[in-house]
Amino acid sequence: MGRAWTIYKKELKSYYESPIAYIFMVVFLAVAVWVFFRGFFLIGEVSLRGLFGIIPWLCLFFIPAISMRLWAEERKTGTNELLFSLPVEEWEVVLGKYLAALLVYTVTLLLTLPVAICVSFLGNLDWGVAIGSYVGALFLGAAVLSIGTFVSSLTTNQIVAFILGVIVVAGLMIVGEPIVTMFIPSSLPWLVPYAQYLGLAQHFSSIARGVLDTRDFIYYLLLIVFPLYLTINAIRARKVG
Repeated sequence: MGRAWTIYKKELKSYYESPIAYIFMVVFLAVAVWVFFRGFFLIGEVSLRGLFGIIPWLCLFFIPAISMRLWAEERKTGTNELLFSLPVEEWEVVLGKYLAALLVYTVTLLLTLPVAICVSFLGNLDWGVAIGSYVGALFLGAAVLSIGTFVSSLTTNQIVAFILGVIVVAGLMIVGEPIVTMFIPSSLPWLVPYAQYLGLAQHFSSIARGVLDTRDFIYYLLLIVFPLYLTINAIRARKVG
């Protein structure tokens, strides 16, 4: 783990020595806060529902923008070969890079806490639901980042990595929605619960309501671990080849 920690610190330093992390944070927060307060005073409800209602869509576009550079840039510049010439294992590099990007997202998410505090002063905010929403948003972002990491390992073009990441995540976002499940043939009704379980946003909505179901956490853990496992194997295969 010591070498993974070294990679993590190196990657995190690269984020904050360039404008990438700051641009991500500022734009993410600006969009989230603007959309939230735009509807908050119209609805007149002491709730963070408007804020966390947009989080999945922000994750859909903003997190692939972070993850697209994790491996695509390394392969394009050839620095991945230099990196793997060092005495490190593939999983240590993947884990270090992933955790650095995850911290950038986590810090950005925590920077929305002043919004929750302000709302709590305006009425009786249900902090149980609010905490559940933050937990759900963290797991959602971690899963999207893992998918984006794997996609980035497949190409040398950051734009291609971004577009493919958005497409894959968007597919997982809508697969469990009624607009998709309604097209499942009536002769195959058993497919509906499977499609709903695959829906990325469905599990987030469940946790955000304060419903702590182990099936939701198992889903997210699988969606975090499996793409990272695929990333390790994709890099290992390219390294051997």
